[in-house]
Amino acid sequence: MTATLPASNPAEVFDRRLVRLRRDRAATTVGQVAPILDEAAERLLDRLDDVTRRFTRALDLGGRGAVAPRLRARGIPFVVSADLSAPMAARAGGLPVAADEEWLPFAPESFDLIVACLSLHWVNDLPGALVQIRRALVPDGLFLAALPGLGTLQSLREALAVAETELRGGLSPRVSPFPELRDAAHLLQRAGFALPVADVETLPLRYRSAAGLFADLRAAGEANAVRARDPRIPPRMLFPRAASLLPAEADGTLAMPLSLVVMTGWAPHESQQKPARPGSAQARLADALGTVERSAGEKTGRG
Repeated sequence: MTATLPASNPAEVFDRRLVRLRRDRAATTVGQVAPILDEAAERLLDRLDDVTRRFTRALDLGGRGAVAPRLRARGIPFVVSADLSAPMAARAGGLPVAADEEWLPFAPESFDLIVACLSLHWVNDLPGALVQIRRALVPDGLFLAALPGLGTLQSLREALAVAETELRGGLSPRVSPFPELRDAAHLLQRAGFALPVADVETLPLRYRSAAGLFADLRAAGEANAVRARDPRIPPRMLFPRAASLLPAEADGTLAMPLSLVVMTGWAPHESQQKPARPGSAQARLADALGTVERSAGEKTGRG
């Protein structure tokens, strides 16, 4: 069962119905971008190599066929693959489920590992989705996510803005907004995750032409689904003009680095490390440093 927020909700940035339709169509073409999805999944799942616990029930959230097989290859016996698009979920094999990330249909404490690779950037209520993900984890369960970060497709965003302004005298959003690194750990903490960590990895993608970039975005189901987009048919010269404005490297290729904001968080558990209470220290910093402790405002003497 799939549920979405009402269309009149002012917080709705993305058209979730359109996201689903585009992912339905992309289920037959996503293999064209498999190397990119595979590399992103590998970098995200590398975090599991630093974890000693063994996972037995995992949820692959929107991995488009790149995550679930890797989880099973790591010996996880029970893997559910959920996607807003039923055909896309089926690509992962195992146990596919059509599910909306904004309304997860799973009972509390259903999984000990949840992985969301390149899917949560189309969610309207990301804090709410993270709360649901945390509730679906058992205590001390692990959540891993990778989202396109700020700076991804920036040159394309700027080229489209210039081209549309020239051709129409105005512009509409044509590239999805992406989160900043500084917001990621805060979002995890706000959603109730323990030990939140966020960092950035970069996939240095290059294209021989803008046409190749546009084809990959369509094949992956990543075409524009921002509600505020201009519903009119784009001017015929919009994309050719934008392509001519993209900065090329010395060899003529187009650099389009994919900035991955990687998020790691744990469902709270009493066994986890906790910060010490203020004033609970048993030793003075001055003693450890071999210095003399002075009160604030007290002048130091000179020998």
